Amino acid sequence: MTQLALVIDLNVCVGCQACVTSCKSWNTSGTAGSLADLNPYDEDPTGTFFNRVQTFEVGSYPNTETVHFPKSCLHCEDPPCVPVCPTGASYKRAEDGIVLVNYDKCIGCKYCSWACPYGVRELDPERKEMTKCTLCVDRIYNEALPERDRKPACVLACPTSARIFGDVHDPDSSASKAIRERGGYQLMPEWGTEPSNHYLPRRKTEMTIRPDEIVRTDNPLKVNGLKPMPDASTPALDDAASW
Repeated sequence: MTQLALVIDLNVCVGCQACVTSCKSWNTSGTAGSLADLNPYDEDPTGTFFNRVQTFEVGSYPNTETVHFPKSCLHCEDPPCVPVCPTGASYKRAEDGIVLVNYDKCIGCKYCSWACPYGVRELDPERKEMTKCTLCVDRIYNEALPERDRKPACVLACPTSARIFGDVHDPDSSASKAIRERGGYQLMPEWGTEPSNHYLPRRKTEMTIRPDEIVRTDNPLKVNGLKPMPDASTPALDDAASW
């Protein structure tokens, strides 16, 4: 059985958000329909996204690392969002394993969102319909596009090739080879959902930090042991700028 999925290399993801913006752009103009953007230029913008990148630090100072963790629907092989849907709007395709939402049947009850242990479903506040990653199903099968462009928008937009798309059940696919050869793992396997998307772990790198780089004992800008101070004749900011 074919199971299309993404394999994400955490070692080279730089958190540039290209996958987020390209996903939003393609799906807003595609079969998924318009995705809400509320107050996009205000202090508290919000909206509907199929893909988000979470950034956080791991480790203790000075041995800390910044991790960029993209997350979208994992297209589980045993998706808990499907059986809880009272209208059958959430379903898993037999031909390629993609989990989709039939918007005509969705009533916005949020049952699928509560059932998803990964928090990757979002209710569009304007359409009142549940939305999620479709793996760009309207793109990957579009014969009007060149063969090289028949991939999810996020895969094509990634500048570091951190995202690999393919059939994880095909041992010869690039996705399967990456999982097998580079220790790919599933997110939260203890839930028993068998997520199809996999992550490639970050490789440990040795950090060479000298003790004098951890604690600065002196200010390199000091002159004769004194902090640099502006000369009395030097114009202040209020003198040079007009408010």
